[in-house]
Amino acid sequence: MAGVLLWVICPTENASFATSSLLSLVPKSGSQVRRYSKVCSRLKFSTGVFAAASLSSVVANPPRSSEEKVYEVVLKQAALVREQKKERISDVVAGNDQAESMTRGDLLNGAYNRCGDVCAEYAKTFYLGTLLMTPERRRAVWAIYVWCRRTDELVDGPNASHITPKALDRWERRLNDLFEGRPYDMYDAALSITVSKYPVDIQPFKDMIKGMRMDLKKSRYKDFDELYLYCYYVAGTVGLMSVPVMGIAPESKASTESVYNAALALGIANQLTNILRDVGEDARRGRIYLPQDELAQAGLSDEDIFKGKVTDKWRSFMKGQIKRARMFFDEAEKGVAELNAASRWPVWASLLLYKQILDAIEVNDYDNFTKRAYVGKAKKFASLPIAYGRALMLGSSKFAEPARS
Repeated sequence: MAGVLLWVICPTENASFATSSLLSLVPKSGSQVRRYSKVCSRLKFSTGVFAAASLSSVVANPPRSSEEKVYEVVLKQAALVREQKKERISDVVAGNDQAESMTRGDLLNGAYNRCGDVCAEYAKTFYLGTLLMTPERRRAVWAIYVWCRRTDELVDGPNASHITPKALDRWERRLNDLFEGRPYDMYDAALSITVSKYPVDIQPFKDMIKGMRMDLKKSRYKDFDELYLYCYYVAGTVGLMSVPVMGIAPESKASTESVYNAALALGIANQLTNILRDVGEDARRGRIYLPQDELAQAGLSDEDIFKGKVTDKWRSFMKGQIKRARMFFDEAEKGVAELNAASRWPVWASLLLYKQILDAIEVNDYDNFTKRAYVGKAKKFASLPIAYGRALMLGSSKFAEPARS
């Protein structure tokens, strides 16, 4: 994945790839494009309103928590899903279904297959789960995965030291282009087709880039509210990107917002698990992704993290952090059961495997300074049939909306 550096820093080196053949596969008009522009214009949040607010307004409206800010994105994405349902009905009546024409062509199939190869190499268990999905959904998930991985590699990959804020600005401009039907390379083309076919909003993608910007300039988090926002940016966004593709089960009685909240919870849980697993590794890079106020309450400091010594204080602190991560996993489980049946297996597999990383930290006596918690191959394979069994279960209805009179 080191090649991603070239694509971002030296865009002219790859400009020739944007051939007319790939561009012709990306829809630039029609009901789908109108759908996104119509919904986004109606729901767009204006920063100018806040910039013009008077001092009295600021006093009357205290700052919102990170969860409240993120929930706005959830509501926006849920509205897109509802809008898609209406558009699909009108498209069928008018005979405007262009799905087949959009997915034709060896170039596009090749682009999706390359995305599948990347997913198979770097997320083997998740990739196996996607093979149960319909071909169309499977390929769309691969395209989203590859974009996320490429984005993460910018600040966490082998060439991260060369990445600047301007490079991320260029990456975001490429994102805007592919959402407007102007892909830059084959991976962009696969995602461009995907976002034109599913009710995927651009905001979660932009928010992930915000998370990368945070990694360039921020290495401490004063409280969990700050950490929550970071976890949303770098991982919770993935759930919001993926649910429109995976789909909600037709028999589900859950509200759209509740399913998206569960997907968000899974992303937060996964990132909290990553943080707890990588405490020692991050410390060696000068980063501490733990709430500073909670460390202080536990009688711990940055110096204790850098020393890397497991003490009773550290064990007690870690127990609380693991408990919170598990609470997010519990919330996520309710939503997985509401997904389209063919899409549940890869999500269950990922969820169960990540939960076992928390178990491994406990087995290591909370030594995440010198020992890396991981799930062995035997446990991974043992988890697959368990995940498959859970995927066969019907929706839990725990998110069912209250009965309407």
